[in-house]
Amino acid sequence: MRAAALLLLAILVVGCGTGAAASVVPSGLPTSIASQPPTLNPASPIASGPAFPPGRIATRIVIPKLGIELPIMLQKSSDGTFPLCDVAMYLPQFGQPGQGIATYVYAHARVGMFLPLLTASENNGGLKLIGDVVEIYTSDSYLFRYRISEVDRHVLDLTQAANTSTERLFLQTSEGPHGTVPKLQVVADFTSAAPTDPRAAHLVAHPRVCS
Repeated sequence: MRAAALLLLAILVVGCGTGAAASVVPSGLPTSIASQPPTLNPASPIASGPAFPPGRIATRIVIPKLGIELPIMLQKSSDGTFPLCDVAMYLPQFGQPGQGIATYVYAHARVGMFLPLLTASENNGGLKLIGDVVEIYTSDSYLFRYRISEVDRHVLDLTQAANTSTERLFLQTSEGPHGTVPKLQVVADFTSAAPTDPRAAHLVAHPRVCS
């Protein structure tokens, strides 16, 4: 019972720096990670390139083959702990594209959001997702491309992402109704990065509280 209790979802409040609002790990996420973000891997091909812009954040996700296109934002404590709708969100306890570590993006398994990921994962373990391209735009008008390499169902914690020391993207969505602990986790490996049209990188977010 104690082991099961340790896997229950809990809120982890982490400061975002001087003058910034506190961010949260929403109640729909496993939280078995330390409050400190992973350190930059100096051996990473991304980290050894141009200096990482301190203010860079992920702003948009596109998975062309699945018809997924969402703005990405940070969920603040003022938004509550249940993930918002009509947007994807990033976990600030992890990295940002180009930082040479894990970037962690999550959204609900709902129409217009990450439902296609869940649906695909339920067929042959998500085998058809392997090789699909995921595009992440950033606030400094860069486009990062990743290729899906793993589809992990029934995930109970964030251990793999926390232990990642290379440029990888983790996508998460729910596997069941509100309160369901196991999550779907899709992992994608970095393939390329290049400047892009600022208009494409700055998709306006219109988050709403899910009904």
